[in-house]
Order: sequence, then structure tokens, then C-alpha cells
Amino acid sequence: MKAQILGISLMIALFGISTTTFAQTQFDRTHPRRAEVNSRIARQDARIHHEVREGEISRTKAARLHREDHSVRREERRMAARDHGHLTRRDQARLNHRENRISRRIGR
Repeated sequence: MKAQILGISLMIALFGISTTTFAQTQFDRTHPRRAEVNSRIARQDARIHHEVREGEISRTKAARLHREDHSVRREERRMAARDHGHLTRRDQARLNHRENRISRRIGR
């Protein structure tokens, strides 16, 4: 009896974990606000790599800028998780503000 209860509770726990893991749909990942923020992060990442290749910024500064960009990406994921895979306009504005500050420091 105890083994049955343990088995059933284990199945329920695994089912709960698997449904929350796969709950995010393709639309949630490509929501227009999320897509805009993520494409901007990708473009800035390419700009940082380009500036390093051209010798405009040091590898140390590039690493710092990459860390800040990754921080913005983590924040974007947290914000989206709070709102069922979407970003609010306010969230997008905050992320864009952070990206603007990072962007101004690329190539200086």
C-alpha cells in the first residue's frame, strides 16, 4: 500500500514538472516584444565581437559588455516567466533602457 501511494505521488510530481517545462509554446518564445529584445541583444553581441576584431575595444571590456548583455537576457527571461511567456510594454521599455546604456559604451 505504501509503495502504491509512493509510486502515485512520484508520477504526479513528474507529471507536474513535465507539464510546466513544456508549457511555453513557440509563440511565447517568439512573442514580438521578446523577439525584439532578443534580436537587439544578438546585434549588440555581434557589434562587440566586431569591435574586438577591429581592435577598438579590449577583450576585458568586451567580456564586461557580454556579461551585461547576458544579464539583460536573464532579466528578460525572468520578466517573461512572470507574465506567462510575454513581456509587458513596461518590461520592454526597461530592457531597452538597459540595452541603450550598454550600446553607448560599445566602441568608446
